[in-house]
Amino acid sequence: MATDPASSDSPARSATPTRSTGPTTRSRWPTAPARRSSRRAARRGFFLTVDYAFGHALERDVTAVVEANGCKVLGSVRHPLNTSDFSSFLVQAQASKAQVIGLANAGGDTINSIKQAAEFGLVKGGQKLAGLLVFVTDVHSIGLHLAQGLQLTEATYWDLNDGTRALGESAGAPSATAANRAASTPGSTPRPSTISRRSRPPDTDDADKVMATMKATPTDDPLFGKGYIRADGRKIHNMYLFEVKTPAESKAPYDTTS
Repeated sequence: MATDPASSDSPARSATPTRSTGPTTRSRWPTAPARRSSRRAARRGFFLTVDYAFGHALERDVTAVVEANGCKVLGSVRHPLNTSDFSSFLVQAQASKAQVIGLANAGGDTINSIKQAAEFGLVKGGQKLAGLLVFVTDVHSIGLHLAQGLQLTEATYWDLNDGTRALGESAGAPSATAANRAASTPGSTPRPSTISRRSRPPDTDDADKVMATMKATPTDDPLFGKGYIRADGRKIHNMYLFEVKTPAESKAPYDTTS
């Protein structure tokens, strides 16, 4: 059971009868900003992509969505993993005249590319940044003055609804800590307990029977809401597209997106 994988290929290429891929699989996270940008007349895109299999997969998946919505990918530039200087890559992205720059990277690379994009004036110049794998903790680290307007996709958000807020409170965590937990490791919290309480047949550890029951049993938990497990083992639930607030719109330290 993979509760927090980061590959779009894992379910399709390694599916087995008793394999389940957890709810935070990144396979469809990037596509929401692509669809929204396409529908809002952003007809030209460009990718800033980390140069290994993970980044290549992000770029590939989003390119398919962009082109399916009648938009054009003008090109891409690939940067080394954990680079500190994005200047040459951002200059190429800026020169592309693309309306949206898709950040097909993660972690420190995403944080540094967003900060440096602000220094180079990409957003002020009219280009939009779309983070393909960004967490609320990343936004907090970057700061709203630099990240404002960034589009990102999340499976949950600490202030999304009464259920997510109650989960943080029940853990005895202040809102900032609850936000960090919900953003960084959401897949590891509810899924194992949901399976053990609701999906496991009584008095058996037969993997085939357990998986059959899991697939037949809808899920519902405080972080992800209602969902189900597909025949190929992939967990399905809602995904949410957020946009980073301006500093004036934020009312608390982790009140970062809407």
